[in-house]
Amino acid sequence: MLYVTYEATEDLEPGRLARIDEGRGWATIIVDKRAPLEAVIRQLNIETSQFLARADWYQLWGDDIASRHNPAARLRLEYIFLPGAPAPGVCIREVKGELHFYVDPAQTTEQFAAAACQAVQGLLDGGCWFQQYAGEIIDHSPEPMQV
Repeated sequence: MLYVTYEATEDLEPGRLARIDEGRGWATIIVDKRAPLEAVIRQLNIETSQFLARADWYQLWGDDIASRHNPAARLRLEYIFLPGAPAPGVCIREVKGELHFYVDPAQTTEQFAAAACQAVQGLLDGGCWFQQYAGEIIDHSPEPMQV
């Protein structure tokens, strides 16, 4: 099963506003809750671009698959400020190869992290995303029970 979570913390390295960690079936986006949201979003756009350039995440779009491996449909994710963005403060719009996270600038960094967690869960529930990790394909299906 895939999980993407956002965490607002005070534990990032000094001077670091955001970091993306990844493992089998998950990615965690960590942001500095003490930093202004504008600075965090600016850094998240950089971190996300670097992450997608090396990570093996895929979007199934009709009969096509968008990924860093497909020159005709590379994955791109952008955080964009949109005053009055729909509740809970982050709204995701998805097209082939692109995700736009519309973010209400009136929220705190901590509120953004909570809203982004909720919004990305809805995206993954759509079942069109998967990750290749150590040669294994992980999608949003429940994991088989271990006996």
